[in-house]
Amino acid sequence: MKQPIAIQSWCFRHFKPLAEFFPQLKATGVTATEACSVHANFGDPSTAAATMARFNEAGVKIVAIGVEYLSGDYAKDKPRFEWCKIAGVKHMSIAFQPQAMFDGLKNIEKLADEFDLQLGIHNHGGYDWLGNPTILKYIFERTSMRIGLHLDTAWAIDAGQNPVEMAEKFIDRLVGVHVKDFVYDRERHPSDVIIGTGILDLPKLMNTLKQMNFAGPLVIEYEGDEKNPVPALSECVNKLKELM
Repeated sequence: MKQPIAIQSWCFRHFKPLAEFFPQLKATGVTATEACSVHANFGDPSTAAATMARFNEAGVKIVAIGVEYLSGDYAKDKPRFEWCKIAGVKHMSIAFQPQAMFDGLKNIEKLADEFDLQLGIHNHGGYDWLGNPTILKYIFERTSMRIGLHLDTAWAIDAGQNPVEMAEKFIDRLVGVHVKDFVYDRERHPSDVIIGTGILDLPKLMNTLKQMNFAGPLVIEYEGDEKNPVPALSECVNKLKELM
């Protein structure tokens, strides 16, 4: 597994200015990110070049953007694809509503082809329709390889799934992974924890990804400690490095 470890920029949502975000990210020992809309305006392609200049100057690589909620309307969604094209970003993690399942999904595929972009559906847990493997299987049987799965391990757990088995089930469509871990209280409310200290079997996940020759974005996500995320994220990074 040669890809760099990345961290979801949402983990640093308290540090919205890039001048604050970059030092926070680097303090974890990581220089790659999946950028979210807190740190870039993906709806305006005219901002792409200047934004990427800031990232390049800081020595921070964008391995993906997302999670972007697409409408299925060609004209409305196109700016996000244009942004990626200008920025040289090749991967977008996405979600969409059931209304976009048919004609809308065809438009999303068309945009992915036109702008040479790999899309990965983000499975947002048991509360979300795209957290259901049956739905994902249905979508993948009807779409090209442009649309894959950006597996979120914690939200897979939330949907009653084994994230390792889910990675194996969708091996041909696995294009990205959010490495994230949960514990639950008695009312089943989830809390983010350092990866491998909750329900997620981190060693098994990493071993499985190695056996699969997984080469997509590997993105740590920890949403706790919003105002001071570096200590916990640094521990997450160290745990992942030990297993790589």
